[in-house]
Amino acid sequence: MVDELTAASEELRSAAEMADGETSERLTEQADALAELAESEPDHGRLDRHMNILAEIASETDGEVSDRTTAARDHVFEYRKGVEGV
Repeated sequence: MVDELTAASEELRSAAEMADGETSERLTEQADALAELAESEPDHGRLDRHMNILAEIASETDGEVSDRTTAARDHVFEYRKGVEGV
């Protein structure tokens, strides 16, 4: 399951390389955060916050940046399915 968060982080790093300015910074921050979460056991709430941020970034961008951000969100969603709780 951790592989999903690692894959999400990698997608976001690729998207950040293609983006400019603030968008690139936001994507890098999310990539770093998800890489850290891959080493812990995040709860549903924390994962949901990241998914919401990624959805927002995807809607504000287009092309490959949006596609990779959406793919990253999908990886987080898949990971979240295996998290116990809610």
